Amino acid sequence: MPPRRQRPRESPALVAFGRQLRRMREAKGAKQETLAHLTNLSGAQVSRIEAGKRRANRSFVDTVDDYLEAGGALISLWEDLNKDGHPVPIWFDWPAIEGDAVELTCYQLCVIAGLAQTPAYAKAILKGNEEAVAARLERQKILDQENGPMVTLLVDEQALCRPVGTAETMREQLEHLIALSERPNVTVQVVIGSGEHPGNGSSFILATMADMSQIAYVETAIRGLTTDDPADLAELSRVLVDLRNRALPGDMSRDFIRKVVEEKWT
Repeated sequence: MPPRRQRPRESPALVAFGRQLRRMREAKGAKQETLAHLTNLSGAQVSRIEAGKRRANRSFVDTVDDYLEAGGALISLWEDLNKDGHPVPIWFDWPAIEGDAVELTCYQLCVIAGLAQTPAYAKAILKGNEEAVAARLERQKILDQENGPMVTLLVDEQALCRPVGTAETMREQLEHLIALSERPNVTVQVVIGSGEHPGNGSSFILATMADMSQIAYVETAIRGLTTDDPADLAELSRVLVDLRNRALPGDMSRDFIRKVVEEKWT
């Protein structure tokens, strides 16, 4: 069994907010369970916020600031930690989230998702950046971990035919995808291309945590963004419904990939 990889440290912003929240709560003599009841969270979720392992949303902060009679101090801190110049707070260390998730659902436009890339394919995509390739391959170790996440890879049909590297690179990559699909913890489904659909907007990964909370990583042309905003998650849920409706079942997806290998990359 491969060793479990070391978890990256928590985000400093999350830790700073969590510590201040705990100080204010303890000064008030309030319990975590009380905050949980007020905000419709579990005690474990409040504990994760205080430990710097989960981002509090604005509704939580408003309610808790009022209950603790913080006079807006907690709200101001939350707003300061969100002022990074981006429309979505980048508060999560995504590799840590990936490693702690119980379920990952990945959709990648035009290319094979990083969790499923072979070394040769990753090297071609990353233009030979050895450090970036090594980091990507390190992420893939979660697929081999005992009690690792259940992973669903929704593969864009175009990714099977779009040349990356040599024909040998593509053949090896697609055969690797087939092999992954035969694992008990990995599902591979090909999303058949049919013109315009909601999935054309961006690639994303949706992580479901042990407490059933969800966090999404969404790719943009500039940078990847992380969010647990309910409105964002609701929109991704709608996109996923559409993508799954267009996706072939697992066994048919394997047959489809084998056919592409034979007809295009052999």
